[in-house]
Amino acid sequence: MSKAPNPFSTAAANASEEDIRTLVHTFYGRVREDDLIGPIFNAKVENWPEHLEKLCDFWSSVVLRTRRFQGRPMRAHLLIADQISGAHFDRWLDLFEATAKDVLPEGAAPVFIERARMIADSFEFGIATQRGEMVQPRHVKRAG
Repeated sequence: MSKAPNPFSTAAANASEEDIRTLVHTFYGRVREDDLIGPIFNAKVENWPEHLEKLCDFWSSVVLRTRRFQGRPMRAHLLIADQISGAHFDRWLDLFEATAKDVLPEGAAPVFIERARMIADSFEFGIATQRGEMVQPRHVKRAG
């Protein structure tokens, strides 16, 4: 059994800013076309080029620790909590994981995937808390 990558190690990412740009643009291209989550994103994002740049900054900050991202992503998700369910997080992760494996260099995809799983759990916890619900982390435990 191979050891899981340390999701907090920037060295383990083996990714460049260009890799992040490719991941973000490819992934959100797929998101926009998805039957389940596409309508939510397309209804909320008014300026896709601007949003994609913000998402590139986000992932650069998360993985490469550049500190470029200035924003409150949890707040944005809490504002549409009534439109988001566990199925939406699952689909987001399915698309993200497939895209990361498709476009990132060897060794980078597992790091991005682990971070995405933690982010999904965090957002799902935040939304559940707002609803007065209790949830267990389920994305960090996903197989594959």
